[in-house]
Amino acid sequence: MTPTTVIEIGRNAVEITLLISAPLFIAALVTGLIVSIFQAATQINEATLSFVPKLIAIFATLIVAGPWMLTMMTDYMRRLYESIPAIIG
Repeated sequence: MTPTTVIEIGRNAVEITLLISAPLFIAALVTGLIVSIFQAATQINEATLSFVPKLIAIFATLIVAGPWMLTMMTDYMRRLYESIPAIIG
């Protein structure tokens, strides 16, 4: 196994991780921004107010994007396991 192979495997793992986590992070970011704008407009300064909407948004995003995320993970793991003979030999 060459250093180039190790770097490629690590880069692919980081890329898949970022792709899989991006929808959840974006949903949390957008929800937090909307709640912050609402809090600024109404002058409600409650730190726990943004927790429940973020949780609901992340759960809804997970329901919508979950199959795609699972497919991405299983495809990556399948490709990784299939490449073991080429990496070793």
